[in-house]
Amino acid sequence: MSSKPKEHRNTESQPTAAAQAESAETSVADSPRHEEIRIRAYEICIERGGQAGHDLDDWLRAERELAPKVGHAQAGH
Repeated sequence: MSSKPKEHRNTESQPTAAAQAESAETSVADSPRHEEIRIRAYEICIERGGQAGHDLDDWLRAERELAPKVGHAQAGH
């Protein structure tokens, strides 16, 4: 028999860093702001003919267009 103490690891309900990051991404992805940006980015894509390869540009443009709206809504709280 070994006199070496056993390691005690509490593995119950301790989320990993990956699980925490996924949870944060999910809450952001489910936010109304995210949904508004997604819809506007899609509209921008359609407006320019639906050419592939501009998704980041479309997303950033949608964010810029919606930023004043979001800032105004937050100031009213």
